[in-house]
Amino acid sequence: MKKNFLKLIFILIAIIIIYLAKTNFNEYNTEKSISACVMAQKMTSKSFDLEKSRKYCEGQVTKQKGAY
Repeated sequence: MKKNFLKLIFILIAIIIIYLAKTNFNEYNTEKSISACVMAQKMTSKSFDLEKSRKYCEGQVTKQKGAY
């Protein structure tokens, strides 16, 4: 009985850790994707506007993120 209880506790703790890691790294990955998109916009555009590029990239990243 004690063995099964310890396995259950371990599984619950592992699930909580995985959930927290997923939510934490999800935001980090989104910011990195937006930054990469802005850099690409800067390199390809002759007239670069940071705010317009950032809004465009945020829209594109959230649209792609919603597709998954």
